[in-house]
This record gives sequence, C-alpha cells and structure tokens, in this order.
Amino acid sequence: MSTLTVARRSQWPVWLCWLAMVLDGFDLVVLGTVIPTLIKTQDLGFDAIGATYAATISLVGVGIGALFIAPLSDRFGRRRLLVACVTWFSLFTIAVVFAPNVAMFGIFRLLAGVGLGACLPAALAYMNDYAPAGTAGKSTTRTMTGYHVGAVATAFLAILVVPDWRIMFVVGGLAGFVLVPFLWFRLPETLPPVQAEPAVINDAEANRAEGGAAEARRAGPARTHRPIAVPAAEPEAAPASLLADQAGERASFRDLTRKPYPLVALGIAVASFMGLLLVYGLNTWLPQLMSSAGYTVSTGLVLLLVLNVGAVVGLIVAGILADKHGTKKIVLLWFGLSALFLAVLSIKVQSELLLNAAVFVTGVFVFSSQVLVYAWVSQLFPARLRGTALGFAAGVGRLGAIMGPAVTGTLVAAGIAYPWGFYVFAGAAVLGLLALVTVPHAIAPAPGQPSDVGRS
Repeated sequence: MSTLTVARRSQWPVWLCWLAMVLDGFDLVVLGTVIPTLIKTQDLGFDAIGATYAATISLVGVGIGALFIAPLSDRFGRRRLLVACVTWFSLFTIAVVFAPNVAMFGIFRLLAGVGLGACLPAALAYMNDYAPAGTAGKSTTRTMTGYHVGAVATAFLAILVVPDWRIMFVVGGLAGFVLVPFLWFRLPETLPPVQAEPAVINDAEANRAEGGAAEARRAGPARTHRPIAVPAAEPEAAPASLLADQAGERASFRDLTRKPYPLVALGIAVASFMGLLLVYGLNTWLPQLMSSAGYTVSTGLVLLLVLNVGAVVGLIVAGILADKHGTKKIVLLWFGLSALFLAVLSIKVQSELLLNAAVFVTGVFVFSSQVLVYAWVSQLFPARLRGTALGFAAGVGRLGAIMGPAVTGTLVAAGIAYPWGFYVFAGAAVLGLLALVTVPHAIAPAPGQPSDVGRS
C-alpha cells in the first residue's frame, strides 16, 4: 500500500472505479454511433440483420461476464478482477478494427463483452464497500456518472470521426490499456474492514482510540506527525461479515435462493432486466429510430449525446434524493416518469429545441432508474453477498440488454421502429416499476444469518 494518508489514498478507488465505468459507457453507445454508417455503407457486409446480430452477441458476452465472472470478486478481490477484465476488454476492442466480416466483428465484440461485463458489478461493490453508512445511493450514482460521461464522450467523438468507424474502437481499446497500470499500481488490494465514515484526528486522539495497537505503531524513531484515519463509530455489523470470511464461507448464487432472498432477487431481476432493456435499446438504436422518423443521421447522433448528458444530471439528482427520501420511493418514481417520457418521444416534434429538451428529460429518468436498482441491491444485501448480488442483477439485466437491441432491431428490419420502438420501451418501464413494488424497504435476516443487511 502507498504511504499516502488514508484520506488521500481513498480518492484512488473513487476515480479508478469511475474511469472503469467510463469504459462501460463507451461500450454502451459505440455500436449505436456506428450502426447507421455500417448499414448505409454495407461495410463488412452489414445490413439491419447483421447489425442486430452484432448488437445482440456483444451483450451476450457482457451478460456472461456479469453472471459468471463478477461473483469472483467476492472470492479473489475486486482489484485483480478489474485489472484482468479491463485488459481483456481492451485487447478485443482493438481486435474489432481488424474484423474481416460481420461474423468476426460479432465474435470480437462477444469476447470484449465477457471482459467488460464483470467491471460494473465489481466496481460498484468496491465503492459500496467504502461508502459511509447512509450514502449508498449517492456513492453508486456518483460512480455511475462515469458510465454516461463515457457515453457522452463516445457520442461526441462519433460526431467528429464517423463515418471512419474504426477510429471509435481504436480509441476505446487504447483508453482501456492506459487505465490498466493505474488499476494495478494504485487500486488497493484489499478493502477497509469497516463501512463507517473515517474521521481524521491527531496522534494523541488516535492513541486513546486504538489503545496499545496505536502505541506500538508510534514506537521507534521520532517522526513528523500526520493525520491518520480511524472509524468515527464502532462498526456493529462488520465482525459478523469478517467472521464469515474467516470461517471460509464463499458467496455464490445459491445464497440468493435461500431465505430471505429469493423473492427479493426475483423482483430485482425483473427490474434490472427492464432497466437495461431501456438503456441498451435506446443507446443502440436511438439514432436509427430518429432516422426512421425522418430526422437526419447527424441529428440522431446529437440526440444520443443529449440523452446521456441528461443521464449524468439524473444520476446526481437521483443519488441525493435516494439517500434523503429512501431508495424505493425514488426508484419507483423514476421508473414511472421514464414510462411517461418514453411515450412522449413517440410523437414527432418539429421544434429542434423541444425535441432536445424531451430527449434530455428522458435521459434524466431512464438511465438513473437502472442505477438506482444497483444502489438498492447494495443496501439490501449484506457485504459478503454484495458482489454476488450485484453480479446477479447486472447479469440478468444484461439479458434485458440483449432483448432491447434485438426487439428494436426486429422493428427496424420490419420498418415499424417508429413509433412502436418507443411504445415497447414505455411498456418495459411500467413492468420494471411493478416488479419493484414487490421488493421490501429492507430485508430481515433469516435465523442464524449475520444481521449485516443494509436498509434503503
């Protein structure tokens, strides 16, 4: 570990996890930015069916990574997993540039997705391990702003370089390779064993708080005093989680099938499925949907950028409101408003200002709805199951991410994507809302289980 103070060291996980989400944001929209060009030019043999195949198989890889690779972070640590997955993703993103046909393009996207799929749940689990009590919503949404900053940057880059679509994948792969050494050298190997907010105090106070342990550390040659961090309060729930780890317990998906988790996991799974159906369906096909409605390709790319700018704003607002009023109330409101504004987009708007405003507000609610599901998962499940539960939510959600582009692609191929694509999206938001109504505000642990379960 670095010799930096804890307060300063703690900023590295914040920024590195945020940057990992930037890569996820790149992957979120990169196909959406290049599909209109690939279909128009028929480069590599692309048509609407080929584009649907590429979008679908990419998300199959991401789902595999989330379901089967992400839970390994609970066993082997977040840092190793993030380093390995970002490296793998970067390698196969660069490989897309050399794809000779649609089939190989899809295979490289599949393999890149396997690496990237585990990054989101591992990074969110990492940040929630560090989050002070009562700030899980803000911690999750703050980290996920990277997701949409990456999407905005990718959409902006596409405006500059498309139709030269290969540059998009070169930039994404190189960005990942740049991040890898920082993850390796600057991301702590292990997480702090407490969830409470650290308070910076002087050496004398540390001595009283830590007793003999602090005295032993202070023994030896005289040195300059520096602030050190200790928990502001005694962590009541930490020992149960630590004892479970020491006893050799390994978190797995089987834990989610045991009381009191099955019904909660089911509700979260349906909501995550619908949430990512919206996120990936919109980001993959929005430019094409707008093209079908009679707007220009450049307008569609600008709207993709506006959509994700709205997402960043929505994430900041949603996290603050969730911590203040409770995650369940805000996530239900957000899904409801998502359905409303998605339905509004089915109406063709002549005013460019009104169109941009409608897309912006839609982005505010649609994308932060899904992130609030992740925040709720982090609060509902104990620390020992956090990575597994997030991997489950993200993995099942990726099935929705596959369904969204596939369904919308089918509508595009049939020539009815506009306005029916927006009706399908609005219906998905309603189903997500209904699923979350069944999830409780908090989970009471079953007899004999550690009581380290969070509250929303």
